[in-house]
Amino acid sequence: MSQTTENWTRFLPSSMRSWRNAGIFLPFLILFITLSIASDPFLRTVNILNILDQQSGILIIAAAGTLILVSGSIDLSVGATYALVGCVSAQFALTHSVFSSVVLGLLLGLGVGIVNGVVVAILKINSLIATLAMSFVIGGLGSKITEGNLIVLAEKPDYGKIAQSSLLGVNSSIWIMVFVVVILGFLLTRTTTGRYIIAAGGNSQAARLAGIRVSFVKIIAFGLSGMAAGLAGMIDASRVLSASAALGSTLAFTVLAGIVVGGTSIAGGEGSVWRTAVGVLFIALIGNGFDLIGIDPLYKQITLGGILLIAVGLDAWARNNRR
Repeated sequence: MSQTTENWTRFLPSSMRSWRNAGIFLPFLILFITLSIASDPFLRTVNILNILDQQSGILIIAAAGTLILVSGSIDLSVGATYALVGCVSAQFALTHSVFSSVVLGLLLGLGVGIVNGVVVAILKINSLIATLAMSFVIGGLGSKITEGNLIVLAEKPDYGKIAQSSLLGVNSSIWIMVFVVVILGFLLTRTTTGRYIIAAGGNSQAARLAGIRVSFVKIIAFGLSGMAAGLAGMIDASRVLSASAALGSTLAFTVLAGIVVGGTSIAGGEGSVWRTAVGVLFIALIGNGFDLIGIDPLYKQITLGGILLIAVGLDAWARNNRR
């Protein structure tokens, strides 16, 4: 199944095959070089590390979200899960150890993801509708738990070590992000589970006939997505030593933009975690570059919207050529 899914690109024009293989790397490289020339502060170590630190949570969620999109689904509940887990973990840390609060947060994120997976894969509810509805449920739970208040961890500075501790001059949030991206990238490309995810997204009916438990595969993908969202929520709560249920309202769309710009097909069966990482960083560089150069932020929205339309258009062109 995976071989069939991977080989369809030979029917595309050579330019499209190159785009599929290179992904967003070439535009990213051009933008990086341009910003390096246009802005002196851009290449400073503190600026690069600041970009990676700020994007670490988004990169973690997007890496897991790639598995969701490749499997043929979508998860719009990651923003609500991110906020809920951040709040629950922070609240729990006020009276318990940091380690236990992190474990609780990961389990809660995993649980939310599994529920999403069951609703989508077992109950056969469209993933767009199911996860959108779940985002309202999860957001309501977060507001109820916090009673609309900001949870402040000023009395629990150890919680800040999750994201703020340093190794070789690099924050732990960045190290965690790199670890998660590498592991999920390996899972998708080098394991049987990853091949099953690709097969399920490429042609779910054929995958079932081949003996693949498509429902179970989707539940695994959703479980990882929920856990990743929870981890990102705890990292960002650790960075600012506070958490709020109101956060993450637009996070799902930011993550989805990075995944699609990275070249993952919205139709499923095609995608790469490393291309997603480059896609997220490409969007981050645009924002950072506009700030450093002093361009009106409104142009950033227009630019990002145009880039997203181009990415979706290229994906549609690829699928039409495949047909």
